[in-house]
Amino acid sequence: MNGVFDLGGTDGLGPVYLPDSEPVFSAEWEKAVFAMYPACVGAGYFGIDQFRHGVEKMDPATYLSSPYYQHWLHSIEAHVIAAGVVEPDELARRARHYLENPDAPLPDHP
Repeated sequence: MNGVFDLGGTDGLGPVYLPDSEPVFSAEWEKAVFAMYPACVGAGYFGIDQFRHGVEKMDPATYLSSPYYQHWLHSIEAHVIAAGVVEPDELARRARHYLENPDAPLPDHP
């Protein structure tokens, strides 16, 4: 499959520059998205292949201009909506807060 997400090994894109050190998460909301993956797999909302397919369904321009964990979020959102776990409007309201305020602290969960 040749898509915007399959650029590995493509000629002519120039070198990849790796920083000396890079944080695992660049914003607080990414930690929550990372934790959602195993929770959603465990709940049966998707498997690894379905998850990847959800990422691959992203708009190519959005995929190329968005951070790594936003790709994860896109797939997770699509699958939990399809499973009826959350309504699209409620999800959009909650997600918008963190996308507009990426350094906002996550809510406490006692």
